[in-house]
Amino acid sequence: MSNITAGMVKELRERTGSGMMECKKALTETNGDLEAAVELMRKAGLAKADKKSGRTAAEGCICCKSSADGKRAAIVEVNSETDFVSKGDDFVEFANLVAQTALDSSANTLEELLEVKIPSTGATIEETRRAMVAKIGENIAVRRFGRFAAPEGLVANYLHGSRIGVLVELIGGDAELGRDIAMHVAASKPACVDETGVDPEIIEREKAIFSAQAEASGKPANVIEKMVEGRVKKFLGEITLVGQPFVKDPDQTVEKLLSDKGAKVARFIRLEVGEGIEKVESNFAEEVMAQVRAS
Repeated sequence: MSNITAGMVKELRERTGSGMMECKKALTETNGDLEAAVELMRKAGLAKADKKSGRTAAEGCICCKSSADGKRAAIVEVNSETDFVSKGDDFVEFANLVAQTALDSSANTLEELLEVKIPSTGATIEETRRAMVAKIGENIAVRRFGRFAAPEGLVANYLHGSRIGVLVELIGGDAELGRDIAMHVAASKPACVDETGVDPEIIEREKAIFSAQAEASGKPANVIEKMVEGRVKKFLGEITLVGQPFVKDPDQTVEKLLSDKGAKVARFIRLEVGEGIEKVESNFAEEVMAQVRAS
């Protein structure tokens, strides 16, 4: 509406703590009635959700969902502020709905996924998330997701509890092998499938470090060269999936296991709850006392 002014939007933002677009939308829907807009946003839980959006959410869970034929699978990380909330029925149900919706949708980005409607409720994931924030009182975030499709192979998944999840796209082999590889990825945390996935700059950096170490030994140049080659090979074996000793049989590498089964890994994704999020350390007793003093 043309009578929705910037000043009205600003006042609504100050009163609710919500975003500009949400405020403008609420004012439009209420024909510029500020009080009605405030009430509308409170009912939708938008004000609470936006006010809590800046709070660190580093707990949560990983969820995986697979198609019946095993050729498609999705994985999501949904976060909460506390471990207690992440174990609640409402949170677990929401995380599973997000994973299933991710599997069934064609969303390619997180932003697209948040706007997908959950079939069972008709609300979008973002609308449902905001309602959860208003209900539970903690910040909740859908942080990451991935989806694999393997028309010529299969997609295996593995969950280690609710904190680590893995998807593996396998060409050849069977479901049991796929699960074993996914379990290995969860346990050994490889950086990529093979050395073609390693950044050349990382390899050159490691070579420089190894060379400096070897030169300190005072050995001849040809010996140093072989020493560096050996150490680089060892380094690549440690960080690549195919180079690592298979977790269930360390006497053989993952590459040997795959070769014996006539299979190969096209790609994988490994998600762990809260990885990369800087947690804010807090003193629970001090928090309680602060609340008491404030009251």
